Amino acid sequence: MSLPSFEPMLATRWDRPFDDDGWWFEVKWDGYRAVVGRDESGLRARSRRGLDLVDSFPELAAAPIPQGVVVDSEIVAFDESGRPSFSLLQRRTGFGGRPTESGGAAVNLVVFDLLYDGDTLVDMPYEERRQRLEHLELPQPIIVPAPTAATGLALYEVVEEQGLEGIVGKRLGSRYQPGKRSPDWRKVSVRRRLRAVVGGYLPGEGGRSSTFGSVLVGLYRGNDLIWIGAVGSGFDESSLRAFRDVLHQIERPDSPFANQVQLPQSPIWVEPSIVVSVEYKEWTADHHLRAPVYKGVEVVELESVTWETEGPG
Repeated sequence: MSLPSFEPMLATRWDRPFDDDGWWFEVKWDGYRAVVGRDESGLRARSRRGLDLVDSFPELAAAPIPQGVVVDSEIVAFDESGRPSFSLLQRRTGFGGRPTESGGAAVNLVVFDLLYDGDTLVDMPYEERRQRLEHLELPQPIIVPAPTAATGLALYEVVEEQGLEGIVGKRLGSRYQPGKRSPDWRKVSVRRRLRAVVGGYLPGEGGRSSTFGSVLVGLYRGNDLIWIGAVGSGFDESSLRAFRDVLHQIERPDSPFANQVQLPQSPIWVEPSIVVSVEYKEWTADHHLRAPVYKGVEVVELESVTWETEGPG
């Protein structure tokens, strides 16, 4: 029997945490979103854009998901302190989702929703899906964290103290809406983060003279790529070298950005083909990122990185 395919339901951004008896709250995990199911042919793990994640994380093939079950989850690598580490995942995937290391950090599957269990469950209320999920009693290395009822403020404080990414509030009684961004799910980030497209870079100086100083990033507004800032922080030696090699291969003579890029150095332009995850403090009045930090490469389609989904407000 072939299992149905589901696109992940997406949350809307929310400015601040809140308490509400009609909502349950979960930790927002810093990893790769994955819809995972097992049928007679084995385990299938698909990214938000339908990419096969078992190629990058082959140990997932042995994950103890029962046959005939599909779950919504996050692939997470935990560091020595027990915190999710996106950079550890990056060492496993590199550019384009291809493995860059043999072995590397172990990953866990953090499961937070049940979409199929002998029948499609997406029309079932959220709290009933969660109850069905808990009754599966999925063993390690699968993690099924219990949601927090009503008290989003308290969970947010704990998440903030532990340096985690944020929380997600989910409305009781809400159905699962595959592929849609719904106000029934609200994400509240401790550290603001977006995805952006690389369109150029600045030459490096000093210790970075052999690599680069920063990458220039933007968001699509229609067919136009709008420049939003230069990202130079957050790269380690490994990512600097990997980026340098790829950037040199995709250089182009003219700017891919529709707006003017105003910087003290002359940029080197590249063909838009790399999507990165960027953490930042805030948006400036002229719609540039303040204090941006590189967090890793995202394996998504360029056209999904838009002003509407990632931009201010």
